[in-house]
Amino acid sequence: MRDLGVGFSYLLKGQRWVARHGKQYGFGLLPGLITLVVYAAALVCLALWGEDFVSWATPFADDWSSPWQGLFRGFLTAVLFALGLLLSVLTFTAVTLVIGQPFYENLSEKVDRDVSPDGTAPESDLPLWRELWISARDSLRIVVRAVLWGVLLFALGFLPVVGQTVVPVIGFFVTGFFLTEELAAVALQRRGVELRDRLALLRSRKTLIWGFGTPLGLAFLVPFVAVFLMPGAVAGATLLARDLRGEEIRENEEDEVEESSPSGV
Repeated sequence: MRDLGVGFSYLLKGQRWVARHGKQYGFGLLPGLITLVVYAAALVCLALWGEDFVSWATPFADDWSSPWQGLFRGFLTAVLFALGLLLSVLTFTAVTLVIGQPFYENLSEKVDRDVSPDGTAPESDLPLWRELWISARDSLRIVVRAVLWGVLLFALGFLPVVGQTVVPVIGFFVTGFFLTEELAAVALQRRGVELRDRLALLRSRKTLIWGFGTPLGLAFLVPFVAVFLMPGAVAGATLLARDLRGEEIRENEEDEVEESSPSGV
């Protein structure tokens, strides 16, 4: 259980790091703002024309009498918008990281150099286009996994009692895990760690991952918060990646981070 607190401490440390490095924070905001505008426009379109889409997709209900036609299509419209919101939460981080790959790569590398005892950081030998391709490919794989979990949990939400108590809690932990994977991938990909190995690494320290990703996922549910927390989340995930890999984190007077053993004991 100690790992829960350690994971949360990395989340706080990342936010403090970008607060001390204003230029990095400013650049790190740009990808999130771009993604936010795109997603907001998509959700507005869904709200305006979702009902028309449902009507087009359910021609068999054209001859239904009132009020059943309206209730049926109204329910489907609400479900469609709810799924759109869920999908936006699950994919926001992945899309932002793909758009902001050069920004976050640079930020993560600077964090590595700042906390490394010898002032160095792992560097990728791959060209930028190759890194972007790997990032997009891996993000798509993670999004597919996250969406499958989201659909399953959404369906389980209709179960009496359990669906309103246990299922939401499981959903927060699942979201936290995938969110952390996406964020830590920036540092781990630079170290040449493939997706399958990243997932195995994260599963070996689940409480550490939940301590970092679950509160962050809860914060991301608040509109606009994700945009402002993303740079610090990437910085914190870099520290978490160092912990997972057993790399030393240099402490300093401004911002101490409690180091944990790789075994997570």
